[in-house]
Amino acid sequence: MATICAKVLKHHLKNDGTYNVKIRITHKKEKRYIDTEHFVTARQLTKALEIKDAFINRLVNLKIDEYRLAISSISEKLDFFDADGIRDFLLKNNKEIDFIEFCDSHIQQLKESKRGGTAANHTTVRNSLVDYFGRERVLITEITASMLKSFEKFLRSPRTISRENQFKRVVTTESGGITDAGLYNYMRDLRTLFNEARELYNDEDLGIIRIVHYPFNKYKVGSPPATRNRNLSVKQVIKISEFNTKKNSRTELARDMFMLSFYLCGINAVDLYNVSEINIKKERLEYNRSKTEGRRKDEAFISVKIVEEAVPLIKKYIGKLQLRYSTSRGFDGALSKGMKTLQILTGIPEVTYYWARHSFATCARNDCRISKDDIAVALNHVDIGHRTTDIYIAKDWKIVDDVQIQVLSLLRNYRR
Repeated sequence: MATICAKVLKHHLKNDGTYNVKIRITHKKEKRYIDTEHFVTARQLTKALEIKDAFINRLVNLKIDEYRLAISSISEKLDFFDADGIRDFLLKNNKEIDFIEFCDSHIQQLKESKRGGTAANHTTVRNSLVDYFGRERVLITEITASMLKSFEKFLRSPRTISRENQFKRVVTTESGGITDAGLYNYMRDLRTLFNEARELYNDEDLGIIRIVHYPFNKYKVGSPPATRNRNLSVKQVIKISEFNTKKNSRTELARDMFMLSFYLCGINAVDLYNVSEINIKKERLEYNRSKTEGRRKDEAFISVKIVEEAVPLIKKYIGKLQLRYSTSRGFDGALSKGMKTLQILTGIPEVTYYWARHSFATCARNDCRISKDDIAVALNHVDIGHRTTDIYIAKDWKIVDDVQIQVLSLLRNYRR
């Protein structure tokens, strides 16, 4: 059984003539110490260095009682702990969990694991929480079901948002409130962050439950709203490709990137930003899809033929986007603004960069009558139903080439 008592150590005398009162933990014949906020002088101690000051004794005993109560909560599991483990448990158990601090640490881990897209989404949720509370410190106990309902109203309401851009300058924008789909994504990602915090701080095996409550039992995130069509007709794709715009403008960037994505089987913006000349091998672009790289055994690798239409755009942009934009988020921001302008100037009712991927897939299926399985390969999707079968089948990039050439042949025929 672990024992706890207050202790003053003779050799810890400070220059100002005071001693720090420590709490000693003894377990399995090992001793470990926890510093307290209390200091005493020789006048407050006996010759045996025992505290004789009644006020200090009362305060220290309150903390000791708190620690004893915490240890009793894991009494059945004490054999699994050494003295260091008990000390760490008491220190962590005594500290309130700052959810924003946790989010920052978790987001950094995502970035280091090359999950930049997920990190960006979680950063958006983290920043919105700071906006909602009006402070950088938010205790996890403040994330409750009633708070989530209030947070939902906050997200739906018009508000002013201030964020640092890639040049570390604060940029202020007006938000009209998020859509149903946006709300689902926010609350889903917040639930993911909360679950990750529980995974880190709770240890059911040892009976350590630092996060007791779970607001998502009462507040339901629900199902994602039905995804609307995000595809353009072949004529609309051609209209974008042939649209003349100002050189070196965001609109030019948006047009070129949209078409490059269409030519390269719907490549994501973050992957266009990350690839360089190293990824070009024998007239093919070979890369790992950032969105799913860390979650797939094949590291989401794909090889796409650099078709004739893509060659000038590859030379113009690949390896140079990182010189123009310091982060993929900065690139995304410029791309988004350029697409909005392109939408207005072309008269296309609605379009974003991601529509290039949807349009490529829709043309492949509805116009070229290509099988969904082959389209999935070209889009670099993992087939959940055939995951075991895929282990036995070698990758054949001719499938991707066939899908790509049929879609581009359709585009070429429309231009004639």
